[in-house]
Amino acid sequence: MRHTFFVTLSLTCTVLLAGCGDQGDEAVERALQDVNALDETNISDVMLTSADPNEAASYFQRTLKTNPDRIDIQRGLAFSLVRARRFTEAVPAWQRVTKHKDATDVDRVDLADAQIRAGQWKEAEATLDSIAPTHETFKRYRLEAMIADANKEWNKADSYYETAVGLTTRPAGVMNNWGYSKLTRGDYSDAERIFADAIRQDSSLFTAKNNMVLARGAQRKYTLPVIPMDQVERAQLLHTLALSAIKQGDTETGKTLLRDAIDTHPQHFEAAVRSLRALEQG
Repeated sequence: MRHTFFVTLSLTCTVLLAGCGDQGDEAVERALQDVNALDETNISDVMLTSADPNEAASYFQRTLKTNPDRIDIQRGLAFSLVRARRFTEAVPAWQRVTKHKDATDVDRVDLADAQIRAGQWKEAEATLDSIAPTHETFKRYRLEAMIADANKEWNKADSYYETAVGLTTRPAGVMNNWGYSKLTRGDYSDAERIFADAIRQDSSLFTAKNNMVLARGAQRKYTLPVIPMDQVERAQLLHTLALSAIKQGDTETGKTLLRDAIDTHPQHFEAAVRSLRALEQG
C-alpha cells in the first residue's frame, strides 16, 4: 500500500511539473507546495488513526519545526501525546493549541481532558470555567461530572452525568462512571440500577458487570444478577462477590462463593484458589 501511495504521489508531481513547464520556476514551486500539502494531510490522517502514538508524536514534532504556526499539526501532536499516555507533555501541547488564533472551545475541552489525565484537577476546572456555557457537548459534560465528583459536589455531578448521557449514542461508559460515583458515595441501590442500565447499553462492558456485583455485595445480595455473561465472566463475578461477602464479615458465604467460582471457571482459577486456601488455613 505504501508503494502504491508514493508511486501515485510521484506521478501526480510529474504531471503537475509538466503542466507548469512554460510558466517558470514560480509556478513549479507552487505546484510542489500543493503536492507537499496534500502529502502532509494524508500522512497526518494516518498518524492520528493507525500509527503508533509515539511514532505519531515524533512525526508531528518534526513537522512543527518547519510549520510552527499550523494549528492542525499542533493538534496532531497534542492528540498523539494523549494517545501515548504522555500526559505531562500533552498538557503544554494543548496549551499551545489553545493560544493559537484559530483555537476553538473544542480545543479547550481537550486541554481540560489532558489536565485531568495528568492529575491537574484544579487547572482542568479553571479551563472548563473559561469555556462559554453555550458550548454543550458530551465530552465537556463528562469532564464536568468528573470534576464535580472529585469535589464531592454530588448534585452537580448527577446533573452533569445525566446531561452527558443524553448527548451521546454510546452512553455505557459514562453510565459506568456515574454508577461508580454512586458506589463510592455508599448509594448502593442507585449504583446497581445505573450499572444495569450501562450493561443494557453495552453487554460486553465487564467493568460495569463487576461494579454491579460490588454494589450488590455491599447490600448483602450474594446472588449474581441476571445479565449476559460467559463462563469465565461468571467465575470472575463469583470471585468478586465472594470477596465482597468476606469484607462484610460473611466468611462462610464467601467460602461457598469461592468454591462456586473455582468449579465454574473452565480453567484453573488461581486467584480464587489462593483466596479459599487462605481462608481455610486462617
